[in-house]
Amino acid sequence: MDSLLVIITLSLVIASVINILLEKFSVSHIIGYIITGTIISTLFEFNGSENLHSLDLIGEFGIVFLMFTIGLEMSFSRLDKMKKLIFANGFIQVAFSSIIIFIMAFYIFNIEVIPSLVVSLAFSLSSTAIVLPYLKKSKDIVTPYGERSVAILVFQDLAVIPILLLMSFLANNDLSLTDILLKTVLYAGAIIIFMFTLGKKLIAWLLHFSANARMEELFLCSVFAIVLATSLFAHEMGFTYSLGAFIAGMIIAETKFHIKVESDIASYKDLLLGAFFFSIGTKIDIFYFASNLHWILGVLLLVMLVKSIVLYTLISRQVNKSDSIKTAVALCQVGEFSFAIFAIALNQQIITEELGSFLILVTVLSMILTPFMVNNIYKLASLFVVEFFEADKITTVAKTNHTIVCGFAVLGRIVAAELTKRDVDFVIISDNLKHVLLARERGFTAYFGHLDKLPVLESLKAEETSSIIITVNALKNKQIICESILDYYPQANLIVKVSTLAEKKALDGIDIKTFVHAQQETGELLAERSIVNKYI
Repeated sequence: MDSLLVIITLSLVIASVINILLEKFSVSHIIGYIITGTIISTLFEFNGSENLHSLDLIGEFGIVFLMFTIGLEMSFSRLDKMKKLIFANGFIQVAFSSIIIFIMAFYIFNIEVIPSLVVSLAFSLSSTAIVLPYLKKSKDIVTPYGERSVAILVFQDLAVIPILLLMSFLANNDLSLTDILLKTVLYAGAIIIFMFTLGKKLIAWLLHFSANARMEELFLCSVFAIVLATSLFAHEMGFTYSLGAFIAGMIIAETKFHIKVESDIASYKDLLLGAFFFSIGTKIDIFYFASNLHWILGVLLLVMLVKSIVLYTLISRQVNKSDSIKTAVALCQVGEFSFAIFAIALNQQIITEELGSFLILVTVLSMILTPFMVNNIYKLASLFVVEFFEADKITTVAKTNHTIVCGFAVLGRIVAAELTKRDVDFVIISDNLKHVLLARERGFTAYFGHLDKLPVLESLKAEETSSIIITVNALKNKQIICESILDYYPQANLIVKVSTLAEKKALDGIDIKTFVHAQQETGELLAERSIVNKYI
């Protein structure tokens, strides 16, 4: 017991330290958990130990809760709105990527048919856990490439269920591939029909009952009961735990409780996911990784090239070259669900231990590279084509003593119009592509980018401006932008719009030259106009 507590304590400490360091480089916390598992496995020499079965089981329920939350987002109304992008683009990407990778695995690398199928399906998936948060944070989710990337990720998340089901049937050597596919379809249909009839009524009744009791712990217990019961039911029927959880999530997505359910289990899901990736890390042999790094890197680059070509060819028929390249860069990596597929394949002895270790290492390396790729997606795309509205890598503007207007919502448009009347030389920067295109249509010099990024500040020559006007609304965004500008150019003449005194107080620690209080300025103007009108 004492040794177990030491291992747990040491694991938590190492994971915390590593993730703090990785956060500074915008690297996913997933990598921190994997590295922690590898370190602990190496220190205590339990790599591949049978005693890790309990940890693997706990980790597997991390994937269960992840699939449950994905199910919560997959309401039928949302699927209907995006059905063309999701099912057309998503299916084509997964199908063509899988076919090409299968041919390469079988004919070039001489891997047997069933393992080649596992490899091709796993490698066709991309990383929802890394790409989607980036798209939300950067607001690229509303751009053409962002919308298509999200749609393909949604389809891939949906495709995980039949892939995981297929893993269960592939373990049965007595069945032909045709029988396996037929049974997968029939059994999946049966469990879906049951879940959306009797199961749906039971879930709705339990949530309604626990919500009426007005006890938070009872409601949370009900959610856990639903997730675990549906998962165990699916597993007892011969399917994966994830299938039941995913369907339960879809059912709850149609109820009024879905937002509360998702928020209540968020921290538990992340904890269990951490355990899953930790268990993946325990399977990594660092000496094997070091001695085969060239093969691992070569296979990864080959897979990313194949997926990039498929994605670019698919998306270029719908949008411009730049968005097609960005979509290809965003989704060319191998995703976290590959870990789940390889873990099941190893447990079911569908693939060998050596092949499984190699595939896991390829996926780990992909996950390490992905944050750097998505965080520099505009720079990577600019190697092939540069769009006029992208400020992250444009040639430095030929301006001095100019004004930068950050944001082009209603206030930004008013500011731009007033500066135009006064013949002030200015440029507009916005992280909303629709606003950038609108500003361009109105004849303004506008760029897409984030003013807190160094390349943007350099491109717009922030150090040679007469003033920088911040019109964005979110307090956190104002803080980040102002601090980044002052780190780059401490003498910047910042003019910031604030809406409340509390907001102004929150920004007091930053060397902002001028605050414009929206309500105060409006009040003074109203009073001034009333006095003028009085004496007319």
